[in-house]
Amino acid sequence: MTSITIRNLDDALKRRLRVQAAEHGRSMEEEARDILRSALNRKPAPAAKVGTAIRALFAPLGGVDLELPERQPIREPPRFD
Repeated sequence: MTSITIRNLDDALKRRLRVQAAEHGRSMEEEARDILRSALNRKPAPAAKVGTAIRALFAPLGGVDLELPERQPIREPPRFD
């Protein structure tokens, strides 16, 4: 197995890890392994489609009814003779 070293770990975070490890009856190292294992075994949430995300964001604000202009036939493209 491979070893890693985690530098500059915040003292408060280290203290919380020590307490959580004690609550689970294991070492800090085993607790850290379990946390990493749990975090990396989760399946990532599917990415939301942009339109769906925008709609979900603005849906609570209500909708707007827009008047659609009448459709016109396509114009002839300009000639540059």
